[in-house]
Amino acid sequence: MSDDLVNVWDYERAAEERLDPGAFGYVAGGANDEWTLRENRAAFERWILRPRMLVDVSRVTTTTTVLDTDSSMPLFVAPTAFQRTVHPDGELAMARGAAGAGTAMCLSTFATATIEEVAEAAPGAPRWFQLYWSSDRGFVRDVVERAEAVGFTAVIVTVDLPRLGRRERDLRTGFVVPEELPVPAFVALAEASRAVSPEDISWAVDAVLAAEAGVDGVVVSNHGGRQLDGVAATLDVLPEVVEAAGDRLVVLMDGGVRRGADVVKALALGAQAVLAGRPPLWGLGAGGADGVQRVLELLRDELELALALCGCTSPAEVTRGHVGHASV
Repeated sequence: MSDDLVNVWDYERAAEERLDPGAFGYVAGGANDEWTLRENRAAFERWILRPRMLVDVSRVTTTTTVLDTDSSMPLFVAPTAFQRTVHPDGELAMARGAAGAGTAMCLSTFATATIEEVAEAAPGAPRWFQLYWSSDRGFVRDVVERAEAVGFTAVIVTVDLPRLGRRERDLRTGFVVPEELPVPAFVALAEASRAVSPEDISWAVDAVLAAEAGVDGVVVSNHGGRQLDGVAATLDVLPEVVEAAGDRLVVLMDGGVRRGADVVKALALGAQAVLAGRPPLWGLGAGGADGVQRVLELLRDELELALALCGCTSPAEVTRGHVGHASV
């Protein structure tokens, strides 16, 4: 990869240069006026870091464990659909890149590779599966059991898609998923996107996952600003979700993460880890598996530096006292 690509923004520009406008717009865009898309990023700029000096930070680690998943950092690859629209190797390259960086990839239901192919692409690597609900419980049972059989250790159930958001960039470019691309687990959106009830979640947990404790965590997400425009940024609502969850649930968040310092801010506000979707996709578009790995390593290096300069030797040492609101 070029030495000129030194941060996530550079990879975004490189991906835009390489991708068809429709494919890039699909990845980069949000719903309607994209206000929420911008707010996800702006929210991080409303918080400042409060460093602690005179602390021995000669040894700093970014490693963490979330939901029994060991990771090189508290940042995982968010589930994103149709990755072969970005690179010919799609989810296979994403899996290899995430494995190379030592973090977990979350595989979308709407992947352009099979569950088994992704597992084979990065043997032994940590991986989670994202599930779009279907009224066909046979489908749900099949994909979750297949994921479990090849080493996916968690299932993220997406519940914010009763209808698809209006994404005007896609309307302008006429973007559609090419017919020749395989989408092995594809379910008609009319089936996959219906409202998910607590009873559905209970059935999935009890009958398929056999998890005695039920749901273990929650992801604070507005679908990357791609569903309902005008809702709050995820970082802004993170503290109240953390308070509501208490000690009962692990709280993760996504939306707007572009720097390692963003991860520190999210940790300070109560998240145990973050998910990033667009940055790894830009790495994928710019350079396949190597691009994915490089983007994730850049974020990890930035995180390590931010931890050190905040006086923290690990993610576990980040507290609410390490951030303050920019207006205060």
